[in-house]
Amino acid sequence: MLKEFKRTVYCGHISEEHLGKKVVLNGWVHRVRNHGGVVFIDLRDREGIVQVVVEEQKNPEAYEIADRLRSEYVIGVVGTVRRRPPGTENPNLKTGYYEVEAEKIAVFNTSDVLPFPVDEETPVSEEVKLRYRYLDLRRESMKENLLFRHKVYQRVRRFFDEKGFIEIETPFLTKSTPEGARDFIVPSRLHPGKFYALPQSPQLFKQILMVAGFDRYFQIVKCLRDEDLRADRQPEFTQIDFEMSFVEEEDVMQVVEELVCDLFENLLGIKLKRPFDRLSYEEAMEKYGSDKPDRRFDLNLVELSDIFKNTEFKVFRSVLEDGGVIKAINFKSSDLTRSQIDELVNYVQTLGAKGLAWIKVEADRLNSPIVKFFSQQEIEGLRQRLNLEPKDVVFFSAGKREEVYRILGNLRLHIAKKYNLINNSGFDVFWVVDFPLLEWDEEEKRFVSVHHPFTAPKEGHEELIDKALKEENLDEKKRIISQIRSRAYDLVINGYEIGGGSIRIHSLELQDKIFKLLGISELEAQEKFGFLLNALRYGAPPHGGFAFGLDRLVALMRGLDSIRDVIAFPKTQKGICLLTGAPDYVSPKQLKEVHIKVLE
Repeated sequence: MLKEFKRTVYCGHISEEHLGKKVVLNGWVHRVRNHGGVVFIDLRDREGIVQVVVEEQKNPEAYEIADRLRSEYVIGVVGTVRRRPPGTENPNLKTGYYEVEAEKIAVFNTSDVLPFPVDEETPVSEEVKLRYRYLDLRRESMKENLLFRHKVYQRVRRFFDEKGFIEIETPFLTKSTPEGARDFIVPSRLHPGKFYALPQSPQLFKQILMVAGFDRYFQIVKCLRDEDLRADRQPEFTQIDFEMSFVEEEDVMQVVEELVCDLFENLLGIKLKRPFDRLSYEEAMEKYGSDKPDRRFDLNLVELSDIFKNTEFKVFRSVLEDGGVIKAINFKSSDLTRSQIDELVNYVQTLGAKGLAWIKVEADRLNSPIVKFFSQQEIEGLRQRLNLEPKDVVFFSAGKREEVYRILGNLRLHIAKKYNLINNSGFDVFWVVDFPLLEWDEEEKRFVSVHHPFTAPKEGHEELIDKALKEENLDEKKRIISQIRSRAYDLVINGYEIGGGSIRIHSLELQDKIFKLLGISELEAQEKFGFLLNALRYGAPPHGGFAFGLDRLVALMRGLDSIRDVIAFPKTQKGICLLTGAPDYVSPKQLKEVHIKVLE
C-alpha cells in the first residue's frame, strides 16, 4: 500500500506550480469536518497544513474512508491540486489558496484520543507535555523551534568550514577531573573499582588538539554536568566549541562576532552592530551587580559609601568600619505602596539578606524609618547622587562588596521583570572582559578559578603570581591575587551569558604556578591533569578558544525563556526524563557486572 501512497510533495509546499497536477501526500489528520456529502480534512506534516476535499458523489469509496477519520490518524492521499473556490481562501495559511481533491485515501494508522490537543490554543502543564513529548513536538511552535535549531547547526558548520576549521569529535568516556561542577561517572565492567566520567566540556582534549597541530578545531558537542538545575540549565546540554592556535583575544573574539552576526542576519534578518560593545568585569559588577548584566533597563547600582563615611547611623557605620560598602538603586517614579515595598523586602530575604533599607520620596519629605538617623548633609548627598524626585523609591544594601552585588543585582532584575521595565524590542549583545583570574572560596577556604584553571593571566601579571606564591599572610595574598586579571571573555545577550572563552596557558611552568595558587599539589595535578601537562612538554603553541551554549543561544533567538523549549527531549528541573522514566533502577545482575553495590 505504501508504494502507491509514497509522498511526492509535503503538505506545506503545495503552491501555484502544483495546480492541476496529481500529488501524493502523507501526514496526520489535524482536523476533519463533514459538511454533508463533502468531507474537509486539514492534513498536516512537518512543513505545514493543506486542505483535502473528498466529495461523496465523485468518489464514494474515498468518502467512506474520510468519514471515519479522526484527529491524528496517519493517512496517505492521492489527489489533484486545485484552487479554493472564491471566498473560501485562508490567507493565514501558507497553502490557503489551494486544496487537494482526493481520489484515494489510505489509513496507515489510527490514534487514541490525545491527552491534550496539539493546536496552539490549548494550555498544557509542562509535566504533561514532557510525558507525551512526541505529541508536544507535533505542535507548530515546538516544530518550528527544532527546525530553527537545525538551521543553526547547518549555518555553524558552513561558517567554520569556510573559515578553515576542522570538525573533530572528542571522547564521551573520559577521566574524571572534578574542578568545577560534579561529573557524571560511569563504572567500568572491565576494570573493577574504576570509573569513566562523562565530559563537562571538551576543554582538555581541544587544547591537546592544538598541541597536535590541528590549529583550527570546532565541534557541536554534548556536555554533561551533575549540577542543580534551573530554567536555563540541563544535565546534558550542547556547546558550539572551537579552539585556535597562534592567536590573541582579538582573533578569537572576531570569529565569535562574525558567527553571531552570520546567524542573526541569515536566520532572523537582523543586522547586529560590530564591533560588539565591551564592558569590564569591574564596571559590570559596580553598575549592575552581575557579570552578565541585563542592560535593557536602567535601575543601576549607585555607590554611596563616601556619603556615609562619617555617618552616625550605626548599621552603615559598622559596615564601613568592617571594610564593606553601601550601594543603592533608585526605582524612579514608581510610587510603590508600602505593601509593594514589603514584598521586595521579603524577596531579598529569600536571597539570604537580613532586610532591605528603603526610602520613599514624597513631595515635602523623605519617608522611611531610617531617615531620622541621617544628617542633613547625608540627605543632601543622597538627593544629588540619586537625583531624587517625588515618587522615587530607593533601596539600600550594606555589607561585603560581593554580597551587596548579589543582593542588589538580583533585586534589580526582580523589579525589572515584576514591573515590566525591560525593553524587549531588540538584542543587546556585548562582551564582558578583564575578569579576575582567581577568587577566594569562603566555604572551601581556598582560591578557585573564576573560569577554569587553564585560563592564562593577562600579560604582565605573572609578577603578581610570583609575589602571591611567596606571600604567607593570607589577607595580603588575597589582596595581591585580587589584582590579577585573566585573558578571559564572556559574551552576553540580553542578560544571559551565551558563551565564554579565554587564551589558555601553554607554558608548563606557568600552569604549575596556577595549580600551586589553587592549592593543587604536584601529585594531585599529575593524577587529574597529567595527560595535559605531559602534552605541554612537547611544543604547545599559544592558543585560545570559545564555547557557546547552543541551547541558550537558540532559545534567545526564538524569544523563549526556557531552553527546554528548544531541546527535543529535555529533563525536568529535577533532572528527570518524564518520557522514559530516567533515571531508573537497574537489575542486580547489571550492578554485579560493574562491581557496584547500592546502599539502602
